[in-house]
Amino acid sequence: MTVLRPAQNRMRRVFAASLAVIIGAAALGACGDGETKQDDDKPAAAGAGFPRSVTHAMGTTEIKKKPRRVVVLDTGELDDVTMLGIEPVGAVSPHMKTEGGFPSYLSGKTKDTKDVGPMAEPNIERIMSLKPDLILSSKVRHAKVYDKLKGIAPTVFTETTGAPWKDNLKAHAEALGLEKEAGAAMEAYEKRAKALGEEIKKKNDGKMPTASVVRFVAGPTRLYQKQSFSGIVLSDIGLRRPASQDVDKAMLEVSPEQIDKADADLMFVTVADDPKKTQQSAVQDNPLWKELGAVKNDKVVQVPDETWMSGIGIQAANHLVDDVAKAAGVPAPK
Repeated sequence: MTVLRPAQNRMRRVFAASLAVIIGAAALGACGDGETKQDDDKPAAAGAGFPRSVTHAMGTTEIKKKPRRVVVLDTGELDDVTMLGIEPVGAVSPHMKTEGGFPSYLSGKTKDTKDVGPMAEPNIERIMSLKPDLILSSKVRHAKVYDKLKGIAPTVFTETTGAPWKDNLKAHAEALGLEKEAGAAMEAYEKRAKALGEEIKKKNDGKMPTASVVRFVAGPTRLYQKQSFSGIVLSDIGLRRPASQDVDKAMLEVSPEQIDKADADLMFVTVADDPKKTQQSAVQDNPLWKELGAVKNDKVVQVPDETWMSGIGIQAANHLVDDVAKAAGVPAPK
């Protein structure tokens, strides 16, 4: 009988173990090839929850895979998509942004985004060249070109912009497959807005101040009411509104002689166009303006139009929270 020495024993064991590993790996590789092919054929390979059908303002759209190349045709959509971590391949700039370009508060999130505007008439050829897999807009903006857009890529429209911005986020998130992320972001924002309201109330001995929103545009001056983007944010904070704005409508147009309707404890002012095209000078030179409580108490705050009016999303809303905190003299909640 042959007696194996210890060194030979070790070599035999190592060889047997190595052979087993090689055979096992080959077997797994063979299985893996078949399984990978099967998985690629399954709808789930397109991404969690895709393909899916999304019902929206223009009908029902089938989205076969999780969107990666998104085109947005309004500013609310731009805020929503970038908030959810997606840099769109194409977007339009705000239609009242006099200096052009995308909103500065989103500058770090739109570095490679191509301008496909103007908003009133998006450049269909440019959109097509970007090869999007999802297009987002609203019926009020682009109903006339919906058929052209859906011929390029799956297209989802909300009904309108402004007041329904929270529901619009849900629609955009559904199209992107990011419902949980959108819900968490909205919950965090609403918690922050409520916390700010509590701080303001505490500072004012349990009474909330009134807040007015004035926008100078080409034409009559606008006072923004409760059913507007800024109005909803102010309601989330819990601020009271002056009688002219404590209305479930979007806005009220006033002449320089009616500017007393804007009076409030805090007055937030934006300018949408070239000031020379607006009635800003006529309003602020009017004796009525100088008699307003907010003017006398140095509580008129100039704020960016791109967040207060055009932003229409959670990121812009958080900027409003910061502006209100500063105007009210309390720390902005984290």
